[in-house]
Amino acid sequence: MKANDSFENRLLGLQDNMFNFALTLTSNREEARDLMQETTLRVLDNKEKYYENINFKGWVFTIMHNIFVNNYRKIVRSKTVIDKTENLYHLNLPQDSGFDTPEGAYTIKEINMAINSFTDEYKIPFSMHLAGFKYEEIARHLGLPIGTVKSRIFFARKRLREMLKDFR
Repeated sequence: MKANDSFENRLLGLQDNMFNFALTLTSNREEARDLMQETTLRVLDNKEKYYENINFKGWVFTIMHNIFVNNYRKIVRSKTVIDKTENLYHLNLPQDSGFDTPEGAYTIKEINMAINSFTDEYKIPFSMHLAGFKYEEIARHLGLPIGTVKSRIFFARKRLREMLKDFR
């Protein structure tokens, strides 16, 4: 960095590059401007964390990418439905079940009975998956390869479908 080349001037010199990168991430000019502005503020707030021997452009773009990913995750979480009713009534209510009456759908008790009939090698990973754990988390928790976890969940789902087909 030249002696007369300040941190802020380098950041201002990157604005066009930042906008183009933000546009590739968001695919929307207005959102790209917002992301660029948020990144600029974050970079200025974290000026003391930058070290001269680090690629400045790479550092700024990493901050922008992280902001984009965090904002995306926040949006996904805000659109997630959280059912606080007893027995998760709303989540388990078929949107278009094809049944004329609620009695035509399976109850939570019936589904849980079917799942509880599985051996632990299928019941545990399948129950964890239903509880929202990711495949990697299940594999790590159970000490199994991820492929094994995926296949056990697949077979548990297939078996549940077969069991419930003849349940009534």
